[in-house]
Amino acid sequence: MRAHPLSYAHADAFLADPRDSAVPDPARACTHLQTMTRSTALTTDVLIIGGGINGAGIARDAAGRGLSVVLCEKDDLAQHTSSASTKLIHGGLRYLEHYEFNLVRKALIEREVLLRAAPHIMWPMRFVMPHDRGQRPAWMIRAGLFLYDFLAKREILPGSGQIDLRSHPAGAPLKPEFSKGFIYSDGWVDDARLVVLNARDAADKGARVFTHTACESAQRVGDRWQATLRQADGSTIEVSARCLVNAAGPWAAQFLKDAVARPSGKSLRLVKGSHIVVKKMFDHPYAYIFQNPDGRIVFAISYEQDFTLVGTTDLEYTGDTGNVAIDQSEIDYLCELTARYFNKPLQASDVVWSYSGVRPLLEDDSANASEITRDYKLAMEGDSAPLLSVFGGKITTFRKLAEEAVDMIAPKLGNDRGTWTEHACLPGGALYGAPQNRAVLGFDAWVGELQQTYHWLPPTLVARYARAYGTRTHKLLEGRRSAADMGDQLADGLYAAELEYLTKYEWASSGADILWRRSKLGLHLPADTAQKIDQWIARTKE
Repeated sequence: MRAHPLSYAHADAFLADPRDSAVPDPARACTHLQTMTRSTALTTDVLIIGGGINGAGIARDAAGRGLSVVLCEKDDLAQHTSSASTKLIHGGLRYLEHYEFNLVRKALIEREVLLRAAPHIMWPMRFVMPHDRGQRPAWMIRAGLFLYDFLAKREILPGSGQIDLRSHPAGAPLKPEFSKGFIYSDGWVDDARLVVLNARDAADKGARVFTHTACESAQRVGDRWQATLRQADGSTIEVSARCLVNAAGPWAAQFLKDAVARPSGKSLRLVKGSHIVVKKMFDHPYAYIFQNPDGRIVFAISYEQDFTLVGTTDLEYTGDTGNVAIDQSEIDYLCELTARYFNKPLQASDVVWSYSGVRPLLEDDSANASEITRDYKLAMEGDSAPLLSVFGGKITTFRKLAEEAVDMIAPKLGNDRGTWTEHACLPGGALYGAPQNRAVLGFDAWVGELQQTYHWLPPTLVARYARAYGTRTHKLLEGRRSAADMGDQLADGLYAAELEYLTKYEWASSGADILWRRSKLGLHLPADTAQKIDQWIARTKE
């Protein structure tokens, strides 16, 4: 079983080769970043701590309203919780059982907003739920799906229905006792790229983004926050900010206690989630949602063309958030669940990759970790030099969370610009110019046109670029007219041209950044590829 180099807490700790975790100077990761001296002073409207989806989303929204923004992340963008999800844009069907109708409705609305905004990194997916007679009754599932279909307006996704698994393609891999099932729609997202694209959009609008830069301290001095940021090379950046945003995810409460010296009144429950990746288990486009006797839900989803993703677990976590990994009991749990449904169950030896991490969820009275609310709370403190802390949340509702967060801080900073992100595309997402409601459904046709434009590259490579970069593929290939212009090929389909783009425009500074967050090429390429990328990055710095 290959060790997984990605976790919610510290991805590089999982690299099989310790040399893969070397992180070059992050200051060169984007051209818009100034070269920092040993100590640099910056003045800004908003200082955001945390480069996960919430921090990046808030930075984008705030910068788009004309606020000056500095964002710092102690590791890589999306290195933690935001790159280790089940990678779904969904309303949360199972939350209906806990009467979280407002959360589900909000998520369902956002589901289609996001599909319009980024049709290159998101796409519709149909989910099949085999009916297990020993679990939720059919009438309850039908009622839940009815609510799921009608709690919010749908323009892109088809509705739910009942299917005969004896004739439906999704029934073939399942045990014969599962003869009836239900089908509904949700969306898939490349979660790590979602974070990077939000940061890219923020930077394009003037935000300054610093990766591998930790906030050591932040103090109110008069009507401003005075903060000290420390970069990986030991240099410091002194930031004077009118507002401080704490979007540190699992470390939100710890940041308040250690850096701000203001213990939080909010309590977070850390819930560990683990996923396994195995060789492809089925050859159809449908995903599965399985009920388990313990009440949990587990997904089995086609992943990276050649694999199947199975997860997630939900376990209370009290250990070191900097060292989170799957354990054998979780692997056994997920394998045993597949044995309940599939003709050919999984064995632990089938696992080729895994990832684990912790989700910061709002404390409530739920005894079961899987029942804890996925809603979020924005806590504002102070009128002069306000402090906004973000607690909880889920990827699907990040844009709305960010909008609400900036709605809270902007008036205190004298900014009255209105909201703007609901109808705006993320970088690379405007396939046909202005946002179009159904652009995501025309993606394949757009890829065909792109392949004709770059006919001198293999069609599969152009298709991968299209999925990762959308219209920014033109930026990646700018000035290149032949395969010879792509530079060195470090591995199959991985050219220097792409590395140049990722280090220049997407803050990538190591092989791990590129293979496991900017892409999932680590699943497809030789194990020494990360080392080759690190060597290439080191050469370009000389």
